[in-house]
Amino acid sequence: MSQTSASEAAEWAVPPLPADIVPRRIAYAPEEGLSRSFSGAVAAFRAGTDTPTAFLERCLTAMVQHEPSVRAFVRHDLAAARAAAAAATLRWAAGTPLSPIDGMPVAIKDMIETADFPTEMNSPIYQGWHSRRDAAAVLALRQAGAVVLGKTVTTEFAVGNSGPTRNPYDTARTPGGSSSGSAAAVGAGMVSLALGTQTQASTIRPAGYCGAWGFKPSHDALNTGGVTPLALSQDHLGIIAASRADAWAGAMAIAAGVGGNAPHPGLQGPVEAPAPRRPEVLVRLDMQGWAETPPDSRAAFESALARIATAGVRILDRHADTEVAALEAELADANDYSYDILAWEARWPLRTYVAGHGTAMVGGRIQHLLRHAAAMDAAAYERALNRRAELRVKVEALRARADGFLALSSSGPAIRDHAFTGSRSYPLPWTMVAAPAFSMPLLASEELPLGLQLCGFREHDASLCAIAGWIEDLLTAPESQEI
Repeated sequence: MSQTSASEAAEWAVPPLPADIVPRRIAYAPEEGLSRSFSGAVAAFRAGTDTPTAFLERCLTAMVQHEPSVRAFVRHDLAAARAAAAAATLRWAAGTPLSPIDGMPVAIKDMIETADFPTEMNSPIYQGWHSRRDAAAVLALRQAGAVVLGKTVTTEFAVGNSGPTRNPYDTARTPGGSSSGSAAAVGAGMVSLALGTQTQASTIRPAGYCGAWGFKPSHDALNTGGVTPLALSQDHLGIIAASRADAWAGAMAIAAGVGGNAPHPGLQGPVEAPAPRRPEVLVRLDMQGWAETPPDSRAAFESALARIATAGVRILDRHADTEVAALEAELADANDYSYDILAWEARWPLRTYVAGHGTAMVGGRIQHLLRHAAAMDAAAYERALNRRAELRVKVEALRARADGFLALSSSGPAIRDHAFTGSRSYPLPWTMVAAPAFSMPLLASEELPLGLQLCGFREHDASLCAIAGWIEDLLTAPESQEI
């Protein structure tokens, strides 16, 4: 069953938006986005011309300006955030910051436990529920000096009904899901980094929709302890950030503090983002999403590829390369076998919510998943796993010939919808590949953000980050200027 089927979408009924949401539309240009990079201010912290306290206040000013329209947060504690920023300010003044992210304003997706806030997962079942502990990633961020503003809106259990969050550039459009509030908060400049999750598309797609950087590391490279599980073989902790440098520094702070999921030692690489590196060969992937992609978005992607090729990078595609064609063939029905894996593995915890609280307490998307799982058997799940294994083999076959893969992050800009958070056709393949992917906010379509997705090979996250830096430098430079 396709994850965009009419029968499924028809069940995604949600309550109407609050009447006091302020409608707006802001034209997006990649070089003039609303996001606010913390790493870009670090030199001024060292020089004493700026402080984490002043930086936080700029973020809070953005919150006052944008939150009435965006509704990214479930709850926050601004007094605690100001106190944490003041402590970071003293450390930078003394020349003893705890890490490159000491004082960075961050937000936490409301699927992830926090000691100081409830974790409610956009579900009435968990209203007011409080674990009284920090998830591993939250603990690591705090120990690195990050300033936690609060919890951000998620779709129900990261898979079901949407919350009230709107796209920061057009309130008639979705911010994407399931990391809706995290992407919107970063995209609107309210925080520099927010934690998300990705089991299918939940970091890469909303980051692309909201004009933010998204980083889905190799599977298990970041510790998911304290993150409510959904489908364990595909659950990732994701990073949504205002810049490549913010994303990498935040991810490395988590890896340094709590590692990965055992026995993975954790994300490897330098503490700060690696220097940009020009790739030799990149693979263009159209995936299932190309057929869904409108002409303006196709043109933006083609233009980016042309600039990359002109800069001396060889581009392989399915039309002229048999291995790429074989990979594209494996991706032709990726939505279907990914959905089978999701449905089978998500039986727990989703079944227990229905068993303990009744069908009426969960949304239509979750009910659909459970019905899909009930129609499967272990053999169907094994067939889906075999298809995923074949996909991974075909990706690995290109390791000796290519440095990475390029695709869009989504099938066009954010859709004009609220209940449906958009197609997963572009992001979900690399969730199944379990290798790293970046959504880079370097394109625009219809005056809205359009993410360019850079995918890599498993455990080569730092190398992919370096390539992302080169692509960013190239695509943000004047076309007459060569990199």
